[in-house]
Amino acid sequence: MKILGVLLLIVVRQAIGGELPRPDHVVIVIEENKSFSQIVGNRDAAYINKLVKRGALFTESYGVSHPSQPNYLALFSGSTRGISSDACPLDLGGDNLASLLQAKGLSFISYSESMPQAGYDGCIYGAYRRKHNPVANWKELAAYNQPLSAFPADYAQLPTVSLIVPDQRNDMHDGSIAQGDAWLKHNIEPYARWALTHNSLLILTWDEDDGSSYNHIATLFVGAMVEHGSSAQRISHYNVLRTLAEMYGLPSLKESADAAAINGVWKK
Repeated sequence: MKILGVLLLIVVRQAIGGELPRPDHVVIVIEENKSFSQIVGNRDAAYINKLVKRGALFTESYGVSHPSQPNYLALFSGSTRGISSDACPLDLGGDNLASLLQAKGLSFISYSESMPQAGYDGCIYGAYRRKHNPVANWKELAAYNQPLSAFPADYAQLPTVSLIVPDQRNDMHDGSIAQGDAWLKHNIEPYARWALTHNSLLILTWDEDDGSSYNHIATLFVGAMVEHGSSAQRISHYNVLRTLAEMYGLPSLKESADAAAINGVWKK
């Protein structure tokens, strides 16, 4: 029976597009509070729309909640943790993406723009907001809570999975779409180009839309293993987390256990 189950799993995976790739590095960038229609096709997001042509655009991607903070917690820990506000500080425990990667001998670092120092646990510093940096809510992860200035120039030195959190001037929260787009072009494009030839992956997504009940956001994958085009499969932050878990052989976290891994966008 066990052998039959394994064979059935193989057949199912082949039917939905094969096994998932295992990137050497994944960089996740999270932008703020813009709907799919505000980004895709918008001339103010010229760089992002050029990036769309080099990767896979998910046309049915959705945030899981409002306001911002529950979405970051969902992507990082598989649950909103019962949080329905941007309250700060939080003191959370239990497994998360970083702890599971570490247990597997892999690595994770969160890089936050304008955060003053590694392990900073304040709620606000200039344009930095802890509510957008879920790692800061686990005290034991302080060493993995780094300022963006620590992001390596040699991308081969990146951890297995990185989270990049632009500050509120550059994540489209306080600044304009055009400003956020220019920031991505300057700060993320060099990695995006590198990822295309170095078995690595860029995930660009938004925490939530502009407050609608639909919560329809743009999510884009770019990397050496990604087919160019669009996908209409319905996904959320839980599907992204489940995909990362399956890529690296990690246990599924909470609500993400009921979400399917993203498939159909990977090169054969």
